[in-house]
Amino acid sequence: MPTRDQIHPGPNESLVNAPVEVVADVGQKSRAVLQEVGSMFWFTINTVSETLDRIRRGRVPFRAASFFRYTERAGVGSVPLVAMVSFFLGLTMALLTGYQLQRFGTERLVPGLVAIAFTRELGPLLTGIMLAARIGASFTAELGTMQVSEEVEAIEAMGIGPLRFLVAPRMLALFALMPCLSVISSAAAIVATALISRAYFNIAFVYFQDLVLHSLLMRDIITGILKSFMFGLLIGAIACYRGLTVKGGAAGVGTSTTSSVVTAITVVIGFDTLFNIVYIVFFP
Repeated sequence: MPTRDQIHPGPNESLVNAPVEVVADVGQKSRAVLQEVGSMFWFTINTVSETLDRIRRGRVPFRAASFFRYTERAGVGSVPLVAMVSFFLGLTMALLTGYQLQRFGTERLVPGLVAIAFTRELGPLLTGIMLAARIGASFTAELGTMQVSEEVEAIEAMGIGPLRFLVAPRMLALFALMPCLSVISSAAAIVATALISRAYFNIAFVYFQDLVLHSLLMRDIITGILKSFMFGLLIGAIACYRGLTVKGGAAGVGTSTTSSVVTAITVVIGFDTLFNIVYIVFFP
């Protein structure tokens, strides 16, 4: 017969077991995260290698019409959203920073401040977040629906590689269009700052242009473009991976779509932070 202590463990025993359970929980979740990261990494590597192998054999990896269709959706279709959000954020940033700097008579720093912030940091970051929510979710839902309805298996049965046929054009479209949208984001914010500077701080447009050109460095522009390329690749890889690993029917598609958006935004912000730390340490 079990004793009373075996049936109802005392409070001391529960306190002893609690740290062990917490550590085991953390270990399991860390292992799952590492497995997920490894799977996404090899997913990207296999997509690139399958596409390059097709090119080496002198064949087209995917249809040009598919690529241009995705570039139109990811690029042209996102221009109004990216420009509008960046314009209003540029207005707000210029207005708030200008009022603070005006107290010290340094409102002429506003044009350079906003230009550098958007060109180097906010432009790529905002564009990445908006594309993850708008295009990443769309790609995940499309591929997830194809996976659930067994269309991906049908493509494999026809001897067509699903990675280079379904994934490569989507990833390439985001990779190529992300820097263009980032430039549009920065330009919209700078235009908004010019309007605020002229209306509230009496900075003429010609003087505003000189301040922006003297503040911006080539390294700021290159940094923003490099970030944009990496953000586009990460968003495309995460969205397509989540779509092709859907399980559980229609409910699984919804879950994977939500997970895709959350994961992509988190990864973009985390990579941006890591990039800034490395860049400041090694290229001060």
